[in-house]
Amino acid sequence: MTVTGPDRLGWLDSLTSQAIKGLRPGDSSETLQLDVNGRLEYAMRVVDDGVTTWLLVDDGEAEGLIAWLNRMRFMMRVEVDDRSADFVTVGTLGEPVLDVAAPNGVPLVWRDSWATVAPGGHQYAAVAEHPGAQFTYSERLLDAAALAAASALPVAGTLALEALRIAAWRPRLATEGDEKTIPHELDWLRSALHLSKGCYRGQETVAKVHNLGHPPRRLVMLHLDGSDGVLPAAGDPIALLDSAAPDATIGTVTSAARHYELGPIALAVIKRSVDHDAPLVVTSDGIRISAAQEIIVPRTAGAAVDVPRLPRLGAVRR
Repeated sequence: MTVTGPDRLGWLDSLTSQAIKGLRPGDSSETLQLDVNGRLEYAMRVVDDGVTTWLLVDDGEAEGLIAWLNRMRFMMRVEVDDRSADFVTVGTLGEPVLDVAAPNGVPLVWRDSWATVAPGGHQYAAVAEHPGAQFTYSERLLDAAALAAASALPVAGTLALEALRIAAWRPRLATEGDEKTIPHELDWLRSALHLSKGCYRGQETVAKVHNLGHPPRRLVMLHLDGSDGVLPAAGDPIALLDSAAPDATIGTVTSAARHYELGPIALAVIKRSVDHDAPLVVTSDGIRISAAQEIIVPRTAGAAVDVPRLPRLGAVRR
């Protein structure tokens, strides 16, 4: 989908989580549209060519996002269009030779910014070297008529990409998100939010949780026991391995794949209160699969501002 008009970047900047009003032609970014309570509604991959802002979204999201953006136009000089019938998207981890569309003279290539913490962002993962640093994913827009010429290039299945995405701790709204998700739970402040750019819908929750509170859930990567050859599916429940109530769910699998080095792995969203070292078990089709956590969002995420505790009224200091 596209947004055209002289007010496009400032308008999108005012509505969504990332600072994009200064985006230069050819630059890439990503931004989130939140509801009034800070919960995720849409995730947009953004590239601007100096004339048009291109918003790349997952299947099924364009219609609702276009409708919402059109409701927010007011007096702004912007036009929103669905261009999905005119272009195809090719994802790659390399630099293939492709006839990339450039309707305004700038090749339409979106480069994932997950490899580094974006300006104004914040990373909760407490690691010396983030596994996303090697995630070089990009998406290229091709005219629909040019797709046949690209078919001669070697291709890999989406399952291979999914395994690399999981290993890079890279969240997707379509998989890791649900109706309750806030960005902090997925460590998405790393690339899709600017913490000091100003107001947008949901910004109060973003600031409050980051500065004073803790996200109620947290993203982890699971290393799965592959002895039974069973790979969990999205939505499979997770429990504490040693719990007295083995059916007590503490989270769910959101994505799973077989990695060429790590073996069976998964991303999961679990309760914040679960101990970092707690062994877990995933139940899939009646089979219990042991799982070990690799911490992405720690229990201490948030509370970035150290607010001193005030004495209770009537309390006597000694």
